[in-house]
Amino acid sequence: MKHRSTLDRRQLLRGTGIALSLPLLPSIASGASREPNSPRRLVCVGNHLGYYPGNFFPKSPGNDYVATSTLKPLEAHRTDLTVFSHLDHGLNGGHKGVQGFLNGIRKEEAAGFPDKNISLDQAAAEHVGSATRFAAINTGILDGTDMCWTRAGVHVPPVNNPATLFRGLFVDTPKAERAAERTRLRHQGSILDALRESANALNQTLNAADRNKLDQYLTSVRDVERRLQMSTEWIDRPKPTPGMEEVLDQERMHIDEVALFYDLMALALQTDSTRVATLETGMGFRTSELNLGSYHGLSHHGKSPDRVGQLQVIEAFLTTKLSDFISRLKDAGIFDDTLVVFGSGMSDASSHSNRNLPVLLAGGGLKHHGHLVCPEDQHKRIPLCNLWLSVLNWFGAERDRFGRSTGTFSAMDIG
Repeated sequence: MKHRSTLDRRQLLRGTGIALSLPLLPSIASGASREPNSPRRLVCVGNHLGYYPGNFFPKSPGNDYVATSTLKPLEAHRTDLTVFSHLDHGLNGGHKGVQGFLNGIRKEEAAGFPDKNISLDQAAAEHVGSATRFAAINTGILDGTDMCWTRAGVHVPPVNNPATLFRGLFVDTPKAERAAERTRLRHQGSILDALRESANALNQTLNAADRNKLDQYLTSVRDVERRLQMSTEWIDRPKPTPGMEEVLDQERMHIDEVALFYDLMALALQTDSTRVATLETGMGFRTSELNLGSYHGLSHHGKSPDRVGQLQVIEAFLTTKLSDFISRLKDAGIFDDTLVVFGSGMSDASSHSNRNLPVLLAGGGLKHHGHLVCPEDQHKRIPLCNLWLSVLNWFGAERDRFGRSTGTFSAMDIG
């Protein structure tokens, strides 16, 4: 009999602007019918090694663009997505700059921002709270990815084993283990109560700098409390039936893991186990299974036609899997209530550029614009965080600012 270990809850749950007059996302909402109480969902897919600009960005704007090699696998969904040009966070740092993809802020700069470097997915997860078993599902290919961050500035490590994720989502924990988990949660809760009382008393005696440090600490405590509450509310509820064979550890093949993670994310969304999911690819992705060289090595292409050609194969593979995921969401009838963010905090990895990031949005019941060319002039550039702010507002997590935003993303900014 196979041993079914439970999903490490800490892996799944750890870490869990002036508005312009014409915000783009509300204004382009399509007439697609939605159930009045249908929940909205957010999926963020990031690639650590970027996408070669010549393979990604179309040459012409609008809906009639000629699809590049990276976009061709998405042709069946052309009317359901928007590709954005000339959006970024103004960051530098190459690989370190990638950590700012979903927040616009590098970890080293986080202390100067009200919400530190919380990422788009975790801000949405805070809005969901305990409405679902998992506020967010964060997945990735191997380790070394750093896309998701909590309000306390803590990195959220992705679950990188599809079999582990499957068990966490769909395999019920034995009764004895659930009892032990309840005891552990009660014990942690009592410790947090004592810590909070001590911190509140200490706050009266501190100077401004120390009070700021204490506030950061209390923010971390509140984040832990929120996750403990979610755990206790869901610990005894039966998990849903997935409608697919159990994923086993011995079946792991890294070239197949991208599709497996997409399948599991789709099932998690369909069963309302979560409404926020992320997938990180890039570092650790085994391109040898595509009969290609090292992905990291190829990303440093130096404009070699051979290397750029091999990147075309890799990037088209990744967007093919995205296309399959979109098709699955459509078949499940949840695509119009799901907004998919796809892209990278890296543009051209060969030059370690974090400018003009490859970004597209799909779904969400929006009226999409094909290829939307934003201002290139440095004085007119739109922060990518403006788009993220509009995404959060679409999701229902109303905010005035997010990261480096200067307002919501507006059609009035597009010439």
